[in-house]
Amino acid sequence: MECVTNHLPLHTVHAQLGAVFDSPCGWELPFSYGDPAAEYRAVRTAAGLVDRSSCGVVEVTGRDRVSFLQAMLTNDLKVLAPGQGCPAAFLDAHGKVQALLTVLILEDRLLLVFGSGSADRTLQALDKFLISEKASLRDVSADSARFMLAGPNTAVIIERLTGEPPLPGPWAHAERTVGGIPLRVVTGGGETGEAEAWLHAPASGGEAVWAATLEAGKPLGLSPIGVTALDVLRVEAGVPWYGHDVDETVLFPEIPLEPYVSYTKGCYIGQEIVARIKYRGHVNRSLTGLTFDGDRVPPSGAAVEVDGRQVGSVRSAVGSLALNRPIALAYVRREHLDPGTAVTVKDNELTLAARVTALPFYRRGSQ
Repeated sequence: MECVTNHLPLHTVHAQLGAVFDSPCGWELPFSYGDPAAEYRAVRTAAGLVDRSSCGVVEVTGRDRVSFLQAMLTNDLKVLAPGQGCPAAFLDAHGKVQALLTVLILEDRLLLVFGSGSADRTLQALDKFLISEKASLRDVSADSARFMLAGPNTAVIIERLTGEPPLPGPWAHAERTVGGIPLRVVTGGGETGEAEAWLHAPASGGEAVWAATLEAGKPLGLSPIGVTALDVLRVEAGVPWYGHDVDETVLFPEIPLEPYVSYTKGCYIGQEIVARIKYRGHVNRSLTGLTFDGDRVPPSGAAVEVDGRQVGSVRSAVGSLALNRPIALAYVRREHLDPGTAVTVKDNELTLAARVTALPFYRRGSQ
């Protein structure tokens, strides 16, 4: 099937900033602005700004919007008030992950924020469950531009930009304005291991908000950040991405995402499987970390072995700047999950030595 490449609304702006682009299927994205290591350091020491407009947004309206999604998603929406939010997963009846998302509660609607490529597919799946409920789902991804600020100076930059600090979170959000442009500021959930805030601006004001944010953060070391640096940051933080580390073959309990689920909310699709595994059983494998000797980063899909027998596979692997060595997120069978367990990873004809490592690899103040 031919791959259609989409461009970010600010593609030209990124090109003017010196972005180097690459095209994962679906989007041409700025992978760096010339120096991924410097971009990484900006987030760890000051702040970085990432264009996340490839993420999809679905708007849910109607009087039954909360009760409908309560029966669909893993987390408890009924305990949330407008201005709050939570991460959640959408599963199939077998407990396998169909999407990871963030839910934002507004007075008159809900916003579901997905990673790249998941919004339309999930909207269609959810729509099939709508029978008599008064709820309506609409893909509004094109209506807004979405940026993420990350780094220890995030809160100060938000206050300089909007006149008010971000709300304490995670996933608390409020309407603000920048130069007369309405802006929803959402406190992030730690994708990079640093303080974060998401900026949801109308599409027509995206370029102005991007420029204003860079200007507000300039005295505080703010830099634009590409996908290469972001990938290192999130793997160090132990955060899986849907489509990279999680897909529809993965059981929800196989991934370390406790904030995504409520075990007291009652029924939702896949709930019986999730509860049975938690209280009566176990999964045969889990997503964990691997730390490598040497400097070779293995490819995605590389086999993880113990005594010549495959016990898992690598998903995302990067060169960690915090640990100064390659690291990876990998699925490993439960009998080999103890931190420190020695494993080998096959990279074509090479055999790489590695050790199982508890997630996350990085915590602020621990390096």
